[in-house]
Amino acid sequence: MTSLCFVFIYIQSVFIMQIFCLYNNTFYIFYNHRVTRCWLSETHCEVVALALKSNPSHLTEVNMSWNELQDSAVKHLCAGLESPNCRLETLILRSCGLSEISCNYLAAALKSNSSYPRVLDLSGDYNNLLDSGVKQLCVLLENPRCRFETLRLFNCGLSETSCDYLAAALKSNPSHLRKLDLSENYNLQDPGVKHLCGFLPNPGCGLETLRLMRCRLSKISCDYLAAALKSNPSYLRELDLRGNNLKDPDVKQLGDLQQSPDYKLETLRWS
Repeated sequence: MTSLCFVFIYIQSVFIMQIFCLYNNTFYIFYNHRVTRCWLSETHCEVVALALKSNPSHLTEVNMSWNELQDSAVKHLCAGLESPNCRLETLILRSCGLSEISCNYLAAALKSNSSYPRVLDLSGDYNNLLDSGVKQLCVLLENPRCRFETLRLFNCGLSETSCDYLAAALKSNPSHLRKLDLSENYNLQDPGVKHLCGFLPNPGCGLETLRLMRCRLSKISCDYLAAALKSNPSYLRELDLRGNNLKDPDVKQLGDLQQSPDYKLETLRWS
């Protein structure tokens, strides 16, 4: 008779039920795997990779944020992401000590797998991805199989160059992305928004939420955004510009669009 064993564990007061199941000498992970601030290491990523490789794989969300995983652990995780059995929908690795090297690993793994996650979050001040890391991620965005719907890269040390990469990638494959968060990238500034606005008027653009909090923007960025929305009024519903020291006159054009029934902009945050 085959044995069936469930393991229940406590990690940092987070109760994770039915996380490991040993069946036919194979480990499976059920439901969501959320273990944040738990001093996880490369070994834990190897276990998660094993679950992603399993057939069938039930794991749809991995959140290992605020663990000092670093690039070496992400390399182990990517061994699971490139498996044809992987069905992961959400990958969240905030503040895990990652660099552009992790972006290289992720890009290589996901390019080899037709099943992309829908949500990718690599945010946080301990993830120093830089523009070179975003360039690797943009290789994925350009892939026709890419199905990213939410991309969060706030506080990753990005500049206007990253916006240039993103705009070019999204022009070539604009249909899936719905939420983009580039907040707290202080070197993005007005030139970065100008690059993004090269993508926003694209007829295929379906972006619904754009967050640019604390990016050192001025009235010029508001003008760029207003002009882009006038060119393509049918999509953007939420625009977050808080923390940029903007004044009433700076956002007047955007406020007028919000009030107009001809535009979809429902939420404008700037104060």
